[in-house]
Amino acid sequence: MEDIDVIAALQDPVRRRLYEYVAAQGREVGRNEAAEAAGVARTLAAHHLDKLTEVGLLESGSRRLTGRSGPGAGRPAKVYTRVRTERSVSLPARDYRTAAELLAEAAEQAGLDAGLCAAAHRRGEALRGSAEPCTGLAEAMEVLAARGYEPYLDGAEGPGGAPGADEAAGRAEPAIRMRNCPFHAVAERFPPLVCGMNLALLEGLLGADGPVRARMDARPGECCVVVEASKDNDH
Repeated sequence: MEDIDVIAALQDPVRRRLYEYVAAQGREVGRNEAAEAAGVARTLAAHHLDKLTEVGLLESGSRRLTGRSGPGAGRPAKVYTRVRTERSVSLPARDYRTAAELLAEAAEQAGLDAGLCAAAHRRGEALRGSAEPCTGLAEAMEVLAARGYEPYLDGAEGPGGAPGADEAAGRAEPAIRMRNCPFHAVAERFPPLVCGMNLALLEGLLGADGPVRARMDARPGECCVVVEASKDNDH
């Protein structure tokens, strides 16, 4: 199926709300939960969720939502998660990904990591413009969301209510994790180069000397950067 046909499936407003809700959870979502979040009947939600699965925007599975097993645990329910495959449409056709990969390869071979990071930091500052550094995590969440990072607050509980890695490490303060890396395709091929660039960009965007700081802390399936309150600004 062509990407344009896949994206066209989101034209229906109910289907789009369901997709955005499932995508934002970072975990499996059942039909009842999705229907309640979208404000529609379960049967209508099921129809649209299955359509999203059919076109390749979601993937489905089944599990018991009660958390129990054995007799009396109930039948497995259908659950949905977002597919990691990227979809894009360009008219006329463009191939910026190949250009980005070629530039990244050349920069890596030439040892231009420091220069790239410096340029990324300047670009982050330019994107921030005359605004002051982010005053806290709430403002940082808004900035990151606007840039497509899909941020969420990770504190005592991780995504989906599971204990987070930060809790296991004994750090009670919340931090911002990001489900999406806007540079994912290139970062997969050149992780040190592109992740370093991403960190420098966010330092410039959020304000490196402000109340929040960005640092590298990779987690599978997410952006390699975490944003937290700067220890220099703790009281």
